[in-house]
Amino acid sequence: MVKFRNILSIMYSFLIYAFLYIPIIVLIVFSFNDSKYRGNWSGFTLNWYRELFMDPDIMRALYTTFIVALISSIVATIIGTVTSIGIHSLKPRYKNMFINLSYIPMISPDIVIGISLLTLFVILKLKLGYFTLILAHITFNIPYVIFAVLPKLQQLDPHLEEAALDLGATPLQAFFKVILPEITPRILIGPLMAFTLSLDDFIVSFFTTGSGVATLSIKIYSMTKRGVSPTINALSSIMFVVLLTIMFIVQIRQYNEPKKNHITDVSNSQN
Repeated sequence: MVKFRNILSIMYSFLIYAFLYIPIIVLIVFSFNDSKYRGNWSGFTLNWYRELFMDPDIMRALYTTFIVALISSIVATIIGTVTSIGIHSLKPRYKNMFINLSYIPMISPDIVIGISLLTLFVILKLKLGYFTLILAHITFNIPYVIFAVLPKLQQLDPHLEEAALDLGATPLQAFFKVILPEITPRILIGPLMAFTLSLDDFIVSFFTTGSGVATLSIKIYSMTKRGVSPTINALSSIMFVVLLTIMFIVQIRQYNEPKKNHITDVSNSQN
């Protein structure tokens, strides 16, 4: 009976992952199709990738996407890290309140975030463009950075900082020499997550960008209005591979972190 349940579990998992990833595999395969028509394989080619990198509009969208993702991830990491340290230092009642408030942007639908930010920018009379797009990306990235750093802060021994202060260190020295080295691995995960979210975003970008400023996701959406071409398949395949690579790096860092902590604990106990 147990063996039968295991077989059912494996089959169920296989079907779920097949449903999720077979369309992506088909997309990637047909990005190398020599034919313009879907469902008609006529040979292997790299022409669509060549056309992709020779298209000035796509290259402009690619540049915009990476600049917005880079700036927003850096700023969101700084703000999110400082915010997580501030939340961690609060009393439990206020800490729980701010943690719950930080969850709201993460669980809210993207369209709600997009319309809310658009309304705010209109009220503030900000011209929609690069600036508002970067502000929007910073806004929805901050909570993810907070929840990347905050768990590590909660795992720290509360007596570490007190010991540093007792030994004559100032609060600033205690932070930079004791606390910061401990949370650095999680801080480095924050910008990777933020960068991935920025690359992947469409709805918030659609509402907060201006004319002449388009990210790759917005460019793909505008191109699909004329039909799904092999060029779109190629562009989508590149985005998927980049996002998959970043998420793989994040997972590797998260996997290696407990090992490093264990090695540190063992060495400290031996000393």
